[in-house]
Amino acid sequence: MAEDTIQTATDAAGLAAMISRAAEQKAGGKPGLPPVEKWNPPFCGDLDMKIRADGIWFYMGTPIGRQPLVRLFSTVLRKDEDGKTYLVTPVEKVGIEVEDAPFLAVEMNVSERDGQQVLTFRTNVGDVVEAGPDHPLRFEMTGGHAELKPYLLVRGRLEALVSRAVMYDLVALGGTVSIDGEEMFAVRSGDEIFPVMPARELDQLSQ
Repeated sequence: MAEDTIQTATDAAGLAAMISRAAEQKAGGKPGLPPVEKWNPPFCGDLDMKIRADGIWFYMGTPIGRQPLVRLFSTVLRKDEDGKTYLVTPVEKVGIEVEDAPFLAVEMNVSERDGQQVLTFRTNVGDVVEAGPDHPLRFEMTGGHAELKPYLLVRGRLEALVSRAVMYDLVALGGTVSIDGEEMFAVRSGDEIFPVMPARELDQLSQ
């Protein structure tokens, strides 16, 4: 019905009601995230929704203060090959603006398995993700002051920016390893090693 579409949703509550109905269409009716990767609806334009770099969601210029609402929206996010991020339901797809990453990793747990440290992260929208081959960490150096920004792949092409406080704890777990003959500063989770930067660059930054 037309009144159920994103295009006619006049506020965040109306939009959430439509997405909630879409979220109920999970594969086999089993608990979990809706199968947004399998949906191929038509593009219906951009929505006035923005996710800031600090993880705060805005709708029509106003912060969305209800965390359950944000979590609901997050379940139907998808980043496509064009690099843009969308809210996706079985019947339509709308674009939203993402300043940096759609999620923020706000907590990290360090455990041990088979003698190896394992890093598990919690995002601001409730995802719990263990860094590993399916959820790799990557690191970027940005800005004039060479700011280190770690990212964790959460699902699909959607990443979480590791918050600054968690980033310091993460880097503290790193060490120097040899990768393809080059000394690299890296962090480990399980059997996976995630390079941060060449060890010589780290030495230069610390001087």
